[in-house]
Amino acid sequence: MGQVLDRIEQFAEEIRAEGVEGDKLMRLSDVSAKRLRDAGVIRMLAPKEYGGFESHPREFAETTMGIGAMDGAAGWVSGIVGVHPWELAFFDRKAQDEVWGEDPDMWMASPYAPLGVATPTDGGYILNGRWSFSSGTDHCGWIMIGAALGDAEGNRVMPPTLLHVLLPRSDYEIDPDSWDVVGLRGTGSKDLIVKNAFIPDYRTLRAEKVMNGMAAKEFGREQTLYNFPFSCIFPLGITSSLIGIAEGALGCHLDAQRQRVTVSGTAIKDDPYVLYAIGDAAAEIAASRAAILETVDRFWDMTEKKQEITFEMRAIGRRTQTAAAWRAVRAVDEIFARSGGGALKLSTPMQRFWRDAHAGLSHAIHVPGSIFHSSALTQLGGEPQGIHRSMI
Repeated sequence: MGQVLDRIEQFAEEIRAEGVEGDKLMRLSDVSAKRLRDAGVIRMLAPKEYGGFESHPREFAETTMGIGAMDGAAGWVSGIVGVHPWELAFFDRKAQDEVWGEDPDMWMASPYAPLGVATPTDGGYILNGRWSFSSGTDHCGWIMIGAALGDAEGNRVMPPTLLHVLLPRSDYEIDPDSWDVVGLRGTGSKDLIVKNAFIPDYRTLRAEKVMNGMAAKEFGREQTLYNFPFSCIFPLGITSSLIGIAEGALGCHLDAQRQRVTVSGTAIKDDPYVLYAIGDAAAEIAASRAAILETVDRFWDMTEKKQEITFEMRAIGRRTQTAAAWRAVRAVDEIFARSGGGALKLSTPMQRFWRDAHAGLSHAIHVPGSIFHSSALTQLGGEPQGIHRSMI
């Protein structure tokens, strides 16, 4: 484990307790956000010349898992907001100086979904739109969001051309009433509203260049980290936090079951059926962790050796990542169903882990349909097209 997680683990009990407050606030508490900031979670994938650590993606994933096991919302924000410095490393140097020059701990929210339209104008674009699910946004000073290129009338150009754009906090609004949900409440994943904001060219990137690795090459980033596949590193933070949530649920379940006796007078330690279910769930969660870390390690080694990571490999990697998420949440369901009525009480963390796990599984990055389709078709010698190549 790395130094960042070591620093966070000193406050594990406090972060668990602050998760209760975050659930009520529907955002991370200021104290929790400060703990993450002080530990350097969001610096892990940032370039060293701006105070970043350029950590191995495996260490980033393990850190996110560790935080998610303490508090699901804190892990989720760490995993999502933590990826954005990786991409900022490809933006024009002027943009990097704007974001990091004043504060190397600056947080950037998202989402990447192209829910707005960027209309070309002299020196850049005029952006309008509304974006949902901006995790951790209350604690961020910038956003990195997706937009579709528009024509002179503000209509989307077809076929679509997608951009990733940067805006400072002064250029967008946060809808304070847009986040009231059943799970991951503490992430504060509120809506963003942008009205006629000017974005200079240097604060934009073509999304396809980020996804195919050209953005890193054009900027001149030669480090292994920045030539790592986007379709592996972007989902990594999200799924790692979800696996951490599952590990947190398992730990909470074990703590509650050690001395538990059922209404029939049977100690859980003497119930072979429950013991089997616990063992099976624990094995599934461990398998999920191992699966995504193996992909990260293998892709890292290939990137370092400048070997091509083919579309088929990336598709299988996404299949592995998506399946890991579903496997882990199914395991959470198995242990939650055997936790007894006490797990339903809002005073216990078990119910929050269960809610957070299901909320995390609903993220678009965990939708298996097109990913499983693409991986299977590719292995059969086919050539996926259109949506079946998305995020691979």
